Amino acid sequence: MDLKELIAAIEPADKAWADKAWERLRSQIRPRGSLGRLEEMAARVGSICRTLQPDLSRKLIFTMAGDHGVAEEGVSAYPQEVTAQMVFSFIQGWASISVLASHVGADVRVVDCGVAADLPPEWAVEHRKIAKGTGNIAQGPAMSWEEAERAVLAGAELVMKAAREEGYRLFGTGDMGIANTTPSTAIVAAFSGKPVAELTGRGTGIDDEAWKRKVQVVERALEVNRPDPDDPLDVLAKVGGYEIAGLAGAVLGAAAAKVPVVCDGFIATAGALIACRLVPAAKDYLFVSHKSQEVGHAAMYGLLGLEPILDLGMRLGEGTGAALAMSLVEASAKVLRDIKTFEEAGVTDTGH
Repeated sequence: MDLKELIAAIEPADKAWADKAWERLRSQIRPRGSLGRLEEMAARVGSICRTLQPDLSRKLIFTMAGDHGVAEEGVSAYPQEVTAQMVFSFIQGWASISVLASHVGADVRVVDCGVAADLPPEWAVEHRKIAKGTGNIAQGPAMSWEEAERAVLAGAELVMKAAREEGYRLFGTGDMGIANTTPSTAIVAAFSGKPVAELTGRGTGIDDEAWKRKVQVVERALEVNRPDPDDPLDVLAKVGGYEIAGLAGAVLGAAAAKVPVVCDGFIATAGALIACRLVPAAKDYLFVSHKSQEVGHAAMYGLLGLEPILDLGMRLGEGTGAALAMSLVEASAKVLRDIKTFEEAGVTDTGH
């Protein structure tokens, strides 16, 4: 499958099923609208899954990992080797995403999209490395168009295979990559046209001097590369990252497989933004998990027109916010499926 075929395979969610879902939700044994946003989520799940009996109990999070040449500009508080070290922590099951995914009953798969180190082949990761880290976006493009497309397709293929062959019904996306808030900031700056300083956060906790340097680096990346906001693949290739491309592909893969996908915070939403610019219908399948503390995140979900589910002051990444929000998306499916209607329960309906 090439990118054109993937794009062609994506259809909008089914509005007729959304209408059926709302009809059932309004007929359930409780006051109309009393479950608030859970009802909105339930109607979306009905339209995505094309059923009033959705089962989202099989949950899988893909944590995409990649390194960035821009790390050499001093934009992160951590050295680049931490990316591979954290991948090892994920597969050992002792990292934050491991604990929170286990809590909500979700599986986790780590994908090497572009880690700078050679990960041992026996490590329990999906080995989809495009290259050992991107180019330094402050000096030139992150990757070629061909590499960007390969990384997008890798993410899409992983989700489609898991949905179609393994029976997973609800997906989450997360990231790992030292310095990856810098390309994510460049992406939202390219699409929004807002001043870089308004979109730049402190990532892993950089000080004031490093923050000023980060703003300058993003501004230089945009000036050097001139990404075309009307061409999402151009933006991705020029100022993105391999894991961001994989995250974009995961959203497209979920849309193609007609299953819901919950993106994590700042980096995962950058990938989702690329996906939804490539295929606007992909937004129908997407839930934004939480409001990241990264200041540019609000601009991202504003461009998507989607309201995040949670606001817990989180800014970790890895898929941690997605894990927690996936539990609520699954809960909304159970609301649609399992709460009886007045007629089914034999309860008098007062019409309120």
